[in-house]
Amino acid sequence: MKKVVFASVVLVGIGIFMGVLLVSNLNSNILSNLFADNKVKLGADNAPVQINDAVKTLNEAMVSAANAILPTVVYISVETETKSSNRNSEENDFFRFFSPHGDMPSRGSGSGVILSADGYIVTNNHVVENAKDDGIKVTTLDKKEYSAKLIGTDPFTDLAIIKIEATGLQVAHLGDINTVRVGEMVFAVGNPLGLNSTVTSGIVSAVGRGALPGNRRGGYNVEHYIQTDAAINPGNSGGGLYDLRGSLIGINTAIATETGSYIGYGFAIPVDLMRAVIDDLIDDGEINRGYIGVVIKPIDELMAKGLGLSKVEGVLIDDLQKGKAGDKAGLEPKDVILEVNGKSVNSPSELQSTIVFYRAGDKVKLTIFRDGKKIYKDVVLQPSDDKDVAVKGNDKKEKEESKDSKEPVKFDKLGFTAEPLTSKVKDEYGIESGVLVSGIKRFSPASDRGLFNGGVITKVDKEEVKSPVQLKKIIESKKKGDVVLLHVKYQDRSQIVALEIND
Repeated sequence: MKKVVFASVVLVGIGIFMGVLLVSNLNSNILSNLFADNKVKLGADNAPVQINDAVKTLNEAMVSAANAILPTVVYISVETETKSSNRNSEENDFFRFFSPHGDMPSRGSGSGVILSADGYIVTNNHVVENAKDDGIKVTTLDKKEYSAKLIGTDPFTDLAIIKIEATGLQVAHLGDINTVRVGEMVFAVGNPLGLNSTVTSGIVSAVGRGALPGNRRGGYNVEHYIQTDAAINPGNSGGGLYDLRGSLIGINTAIATETGSYIGYGFAIPVDLMRAVIDDLIDDGEINRGYIGVVIKPIDELMAKGLGLSKVEGVLIDDLQKGKAGDKAGLEPKDVILEVNGKSVNSPSELQSTIVFYRAGDKVKLTIFRDGKKIYKDVVLQPSDDKDVAVKGNDKKEKEESKDSKEPVKFDKLGFTAEPLTSKVKDEYGIESGVLVSGIKRFSPASDRGLFNGGVITKVDKEEVKSPVQLKKIIESKKKGDVVLLHVKYQDRSQIVALEIND
């Protein structure tokens, strides 16, 4: 009997053991299917790609940078006295300055970057230029709102500095513009389209970008931008452009667009230029900028050939303002500025962005190319009366053609007509000799090179021009491929036009 009981116990134990095994093996399959509530399984069990450590590190760096820089950017709202001449209202304007409420007469907004723990904030001039007294409000990342005081503005660089009463603010770290490279990753931070504290990323597309098509600010403007493809939209004005370390490298100021919104390119004022301007504005609310007092233009291959340069370099002095720094230092039209204090300059924007770091009264040494050789001129910079330094624009205002001319000469292959001067033209221009330019042919070499009706050609190269017939003889004496430099005077300016002789 005991044996039977023992055998029964053993069999029961074996049965229990086998049951446990069976249940455990079938649990995820048969049993789960038997008792499932028929839910559809959504999504794969694992991510399709396993990122490597390098990508993880880059991702973490981007997240860390974004979190570090966000507190340094503020939202700025502005109440204006009247409807401003908002540049967004200009149709087909390639180069747009932006404010998200440009179509509203009394409100606007933008962004700013905190530069000091006690409340100095940099932004764009066009964000705050028409602000009412007590019309500027600042909101920080932690939603605190402050009234801001306008300390100073600089329309030439489109920068402004405002101040709020605060302490312990998180301050942006100012980067080194000399380390900024094309292709490196950057972040644009601001408040676009009412979306506060927005971070976008991209790369540096170009550095030293000069004046852009459609910029209608006019006058002498310092334009030497960082170009980026990080998304920038209306409302980003005055916000920061940062590198991967979280250092501020520029102040976002403009976009290239035909729609008013981002289409791929944005532009930022470099941090070194921003710092120079803001230091002056904080000191006394004004810019004590020095000027040479010249009208300048870029040099291309044809102009370089005509000037005798071995390569395309430098910036051409097209005209000087009488009694100003350049005139006093002995600079002349047709001089080429190669260097400022040993630093090469190869575009008008590069020259302007170099001179902007000097104040009125400072002396700079210019390396000049003149008559086939280098010379050096010390120039004591002067303050501006109004617009002492300007880059040639596309002023195409035509003068009335003289009706008294009897012997005009047509230069068909070059595309213009020259007429004798009348007494009236001589009096109006304050000159004794020359020939009047008229009948510019569209799409001709003369038109393409910027020769306009109403100009008076006073010299060809170094030879004074007395009549159209003499001008014809000079040009006919040239051989194919030669370049002639026409010294052209208008009532309000002068220019040098390089024309290549084709036949």
